[in-house]
Amino acid sequence: MPAPSIIITSEFSGSVVAKGATDDLSAQLLKHAGFKQIDDWHGRRHRLPSTMPIVDQVAISTHAAEMLRAARYDVTLPPSLDTARMSPPVPVLGPHPAGAELLQITDRIKAAEDGADLQRAVDHLLHPKHGALERLREALEAAGQQIYDLDDEAYKLADRFDFAAEFVSSAQAELISSEAELRRVGTASESRTEEPTRSSAVPNHRGAALATSPAAAKAKVSSAPGFETAPSNATVHPSRVSGPRR
Repeated sequence: MPAPSIIITSEFSGSVVAKGATDDLSAQLLKHAGFKQIDDWHGRRHRLPSTMPIVDQVAISTHAAEMLRAARYDVTLPPSLDTARMSPPVPVLGPHPAGAELLQITDRIKAAEDGADLQRAVDHLLHPKHGALERLREALEAAGQQIYDLDDEAYKLADRFDFAAEFVSSAQAELISSEAELRRVGTASESRTEEPTRSSAVPNHRGAALATSPAAAKAKVSSAPGFETAPSNATVHPSRVSGPRR
């Protein structure tokens, strides 16, 4: 009787799940690698928590797959969880483990095979509560507050950290709703391949905008024969950016 096929994959929550280990030997190998066994009405499965660092998830998943394959099990493991198929090993980076974690996320993004896989990788950056951007925003904000608490004369430096935190918050606001769009990445090109004439039905928004644009109408009139443009006396004032205030 052939050994069961085991699939190890990442979920939207960020946890790693192994499914298909229905016999005792495969279950024991997964538990030995570091997976936690769950038995409920869904059946038996094995999981790594979403709070586990990505580098540990990848190492455990790779080790589990190696042991299972050595025991003649058929294992499906995505590149994002396979150290042998990822970019060169991430350096320890000395006293900067956070940088190493982000490099792991970058490798996982580069290894994405489709939009859904890409979205799961990017979620480690954009998750509104646990993502890297939110943690960075909190850290910058805390640094600004701590600077001011230690030396209220250094308020200008504290303001710079506060402004940086606001910039990160702006980046979050710009990208936080991109989850559904990321999952659709690649599907649009497939649709265009299947429907080559569809592009002719797409409205020409640029043409419509130019048709209703006063500036475009003015340019059209000015280009007509015999039309002379009167010199402009308008003065353009440069924008002014206010300095830090507390």
